[in-house]
Amino acid sequence: MSKKLFFLAMLVLITNACSNSNQEKTATERQDKKATLVKADGSYNKVPLEKDTIVIKVMQTRVKSLSSFNSIEEGLEENMKYMEKLANQAQTEGSKPDIILFHEFPLTGYSSGTRQEKMPFTIEVPGPETKRLGKVAKSCDCYVIFGSYVRDAAWPDHILSINTVLGRDGKIAKTFWKSRNIKRLYKTKEITTTTIEGVRDAYRKKYGIEEEFPVLQTEYGNIAVSTVQFDPFIFAAFAMRGTEIMLRTATLFAQEDVVFTAWSNDFYSAMANFTLPVSTGYNAGESIIVSPHGKILAKHPSKEEDGIVEAKIPIAAFRKDRTIPNYALEMVKPVFEQYRQEIPINHLDIEKYKLPKTGEEMKTLLDSISRYVPVKTAN
Repeated sequence: MSKKLFFLAMLVLITNACSNSNQEKTATERQDKKATLVKADGSYNKVPLEKDTIVIKVMQTRVKSLSSFNSIEEGLEENMKYMEKLANQAQTEGSKPDIILFHEFPLTGYSSGTRQEKMPFTIEVPGPETKRLGKVAKSCDCYVIFGSYVRDAAWPDHILSINTVLGRDGKIAKTFWKSRNIKRLYKTKEITTTTIEGVRDAYRKKYGIEEEFPVLQTEYGNIAVSTVQFDPFIFAAFAMRGTEIMLRTATLFAQEDVVFTAWSNDFYSAMANFTLPVSTGYNAGESIIVSPHGKILAKHPSKEEDGIVEAKIPIAAFRKDRTIPNYALEMVKPVFEQYRQEIPINHLDIEKYKLPKTGEEMKTLLDSISRYVPVKTAN
């Protein structure tokens, strides 16, 4: 083949590739626009309830990092057995649970180090751990929910923060990615886990726009699970999508955040926290369950003692004649349309070798793409 013919052939291939890519993008955008994310009449999708009142139990437990064990296998086994023990306790003490909520790290704990050093201390979903915990859910005939750091071959070298919901049949009913990380919390570093915000376009293309703020419609009510903190827009979006019970797994939370979020978005909420010695100075423990009016229905009294918090939720009475919350969106829209968040979405949709290896490198990346002048810093 002559050089001229070769270059012509390459030009045709490149043109076709670009055309196909543009067509695919346009098709995706058209599908996104067709999706009904919020109903205009204030109603929302749901399935019939199985009972009028349900019981939520929150597992407040210690956290043991896999990096502290002699082997990952040893650590997973010990942490798994502890989860099974607490779940069995939840079944045999007090009211029978319909939903059991564990915290953010009951299986893996939190491990420090570089991205590659932390990657082994993650699990796969689905995997042997979800299969084993599925047996717990099936045996107690309830939903079991837990958070974990996760690795996924579809997202190579990304460390994901995912909450898994195991159904009464023992199978995975839903997984919830963390929506976004809190930023500018630390002076010298940023959180490196990958969230929906960090890879939003790729996530939307793979899973669909409906999965950005997913709601699981169950016979016990519409539930959503989140590890987000101090982010009213995120929870308002979940409420608009029909969330009735917001289950949260954010580590070292602030009670005011949970109370206000439940109150302002008119849903029940529960927060599971892990325990630490008071001497550490961290805001551990004190897991809570809150009503839509901001009333604390149950709260663990300790920061460092493990235990179970439970509350009854009159889901049928709550759902009766309910609509989604009444927000002043039309009023604030002109302001919102001009607002630009400091860090653009898709900031982690980059080649894997460019993914920040440490919290310090993550801060360098965010500083480099910040839209603010001067760059925003930790308070």
